[in-house]
Order: sequence, then structure tokens, then C-alpha cells
Amino acid sequence: MPGNSFGQVFRLTTFGESHGAAIGGVLDGCVPGLELDQERIQGELDRRRPGQSRITTQRKESDTVSILSGVYEGKTLGTPIGFTIQNGDSRSKDYDHLKDVFRPSHADFTSQAKYGIRDHRGGGRSSARETACRVVGGAIARQLLERDGIECFAYVSQVASVFLDKHAEEIDPKLIETNLVRCPDPETAAEMESLIDGIRKEGDTVGGMVTCVVKNVPAGLGDPVFDKLHADLAKAMFSINAVKGMELGSGFAATEMRGSEHNDTADENGQLRSNYSGGIQGGISNGETIYFNVAFKPVATIMRDQDGLDSTGQQVKVKGKGRHDPCVVPRAVPIVEAMTLMTLADHFLRQKINL
Repeated sequence: MPGNSFGQVFRLTTFGESHGAAIGGVLDGCVPGLELDQERIQGELDRRRPGQSRITTQRKESDTVSILSGVYEGKTLGTPIGFTIQNGDSRSKDYDHLKDVFRPSHADFTSQAKYGIRDHRGGGRSSARETACRVVGGAIARQLLERDGIECFAYVSQVASVFLDKHAEEIDPKLIETNLVRCPDPETAAEMESLIDGIRKEGDTVGGMVTCVVKNVPAGLGDPVFDKLHADLAKAMFSINAVKGMELGSGFAATEMRGSEHNDTADENGQLRSNYSGGIQGGISNGETIYFNVAFKPVATIMRDQDGLDSTGQQVKVKGKGRHDPCVVPRAVPIVEAMTLMTLADHFLRQKINL
């Protein structure tokens, strides 16, 4: 079955291509009677939308969401929530030269190999444009989870060789939206912004890291073996365009530690002295803060000529054209949050059904 849906109980199905008339989705499984603030949903989309600063793609889209069903007088009905987002600034002609050409490190060749046909305009279904639909689902999930006090935020913790030297649990989330790169430290943010701007002027791209933090998650979410909470979070993160890695809690640093150092032992008050587990043990949440890092590669489209292949398998020069992010991580922040929130909402509702 085609992989256009995410979640078991809280389930989002998306549709549409980057340069089609619209993108959209159907969200099923949301509880009835949830007071839905549509302005907050739009606010989340505004954080992800293109053209928001000089260090993002200059495609101009309002990303205005239209709710078609499932909501009446400001409350969810428990029925499928359908929505659309119109595409208004696609400029398909910018991609005419790619009709019979496969760009390096894109989904051009693999899409052709799978389907025998592809929409070459902006990457079609493989475009990050689709992630706007996920932000809608995540914004609804956020309002559902907030009723139980669950808080989720993400931020940029690395751009290329520039790192934020603070632990995830020390971050003030109020500082995240105070700069263009969404890094909660003014000095580090300025350094990141300067680096991205310089790379943009060179016609190149860089990658980076987004860190996500979730607080007040109750113990007991997730199932052992194949439905581990962190396994589903990993699937959610790897479904995002340009993601190349994820590490939960101590992550890869755990390979250099001893068990006596890494174990989260309890003090005399029953509080854990550390949280190397990242809030999940045995695939089930333990009530501690969940935190993880998501690694993003450099954007594959660069404003330079590169060696690629055409549909006959011959090497050709691929022209660097179009409007693309020199670094995807600032706009990826609300996407990481959205996929995290939908994963948690799904497990939260699964747990309630099981009980």
C-alpha cells in the first residue's frame, strides 16, 4: 500500500504535489469536542512557509489552510478533518530543463524507477512542500496534547560546524523565535546566520541539527518490540525530507560510556539523577523529558552546475536553477515538532483505547 498515511489511531493522509493546484490532507481519529484554534494552526504554518527571510527559499506562498470538514462551531466532530493549502507561486518553467534529467542526490531517478513516470516540477510528491500538510496535523495534535499538559518545542542546535553549547533541558523556548535560524542563543544564532548567508552567496548549501524536547509526557506510552515509542519517533523523523540521522537521549555518545556511568539511577527522593535514556526505556515513556537530535543533510539543489544523468543514462551538466533553502534546518523546526506531536498523539490515544 502506498505510504501516504501516518499513524494508527491519530492518522494523517496527505495528497498533492509541489507544483499542482494544491496540497492537502485528511486527519482521522481526532477526538470529538476539542476546541480548535485555527489561528494557531495558521501560526504554525507561518513558521514553516517559504519566503520568510533572506536565508530561506524565496518562493512566496501564503500557506493559508482551508478546513473543509470535521470542525463545527470551533470544535472537532470526531469525523475526518479535511483541509487544503493552495499552491500559488510554483513557477514550473524553472524546472523545464529537468524533464529528462536526474539531479544528483534527489528523488528524480528513484521516483522514475519506482513509478515509470514522474512530475519533474519541483520534485513532485517528493518535494518538501508536502510537509506543510504535516504541520497542520501537528498543530491539531498539539492542541489535543496540551489538554494533558504536554509541551513540545524544537530548535536549531547546529549549522555545519557551528554548535549550540547547551543541553536540551537547559533551553529557554521563549528565545527560539527571536532570530531567523531559530537557535535559542543570540550569539550562536548570529554566527549560524552569517554562515548560512555566506554559503547562500556562494551558491552552495549546508546541513545541521534540530533538537526536539517534549515535557510532561506521562509514563506508559509506547509498546515493547515493534511499536516502541522511540522507534515510531525515528520513523516520523526519517520521513522528513533531508533527514540522515536521529539520536535519542545520550545517542551515539553512549558508545563511549560505561553502564555505571550511563544508567539513570534514582536519588533518595525517587528522582532520577540523569536522563541519558531520553525519557524512553524499553520503548515506553518513563515520565521524564523526551529529547532527541535530528540530523539534516545539505540541501541537494545548489546554484552551481553539477554532473548528472539523463533518462538514457548519459552524463549531462545539470544547471542550478530555482528557489531553494541554503540550509533547511530553520524551516525544519516546526516540521520536527509536528511529526513528534502526531506520534505522541497517536500513542496517547492508543493507550487510552488499551485501557
